Amino acid sequence: MNHSSLTAGAPREPDSPPYQAVLAETDWGSLQTAFGNGECLPKVLARLLEPDPKVQVTALSELSELVGHQNTIYEATAPVAMYVAGILTHPAAITLRPYRNVPFRATLLNWLVSTAYDASDEIVDRIEQYFPGFLTPGSIVAAFRDLRPMLYRAVAPFLQDSHEDVREAAGLAALILAEHPALALHRNHLAVHARRILDTSSDAPNRRIAWKALKAWGHDVTDIEPFQEEPWDCGPHSDGRGDLEPPF
Repeated sequence: MNHSSLTAGAPREPDSPPYQAVLAETDWGSLQTAFGNGECLPKVLARLLEPDPKVQVTALSELSELVGHQNTIYEATAPVAMYVAGILTHPAAITLRPYRNVPFRATLLNWLVSTAYDASDEIVDRIEQYFPGFLTPGSIVAAFRDLRPMLYRAVAPFLQDSHEDVREAAGLAALILAEHPALALHRNHLAVHARRILDTSSDAPNRRIAWKALKAWGHDVTDIEPFQEEPWDCGPHSDGRGDLEPPF
């Protein structure tokens, strides 16, 4: 495990539970999804570990609909996110995506990016403008946000991954998750990854996340052209469905 993202002497973030425990110990049928309860989720989650990359990507796209439909956090979103975080080190995560020489791990990380973004400070602040009191203690979104230190712990080892797509996705996830106050001590280190995304990424929403993180954390961004505010639906959302099509 790469420990470059951890500060010497700093308290270590809690590890996420093993994915097997999340799968076995969660009462899926009692949890809300976008389309009823989550009793179908164990079978969908299990398909993420199939050797066929098309099966993996299709399963992740199904999860995006079930627990991320309309950019919403549901009761089942949190355990699904913990499961996805738990399989980042699984051998199935290095399966190459269809038509692309990119590990499935990058797609899993990008799913965590889009899910974390839906519960980010930016999105919560926007919703609070129209629905004051939206983020109440014990709410579904608040409970998900409480998991950010554990999710960060799962993502951090891939900040220095050998594959560019994995590094960028891990960096984006870390930047969003590090909004949690308990992760503030990592922000100076993560600024390096934010700068790298700004320098190398061709994806405008990803670069915008990096720029906003640097600005929010008090870094000088005067050398970077400001990013305009984006519409609600222009966040870093990726369910992987495009990975089923050849690139053109």
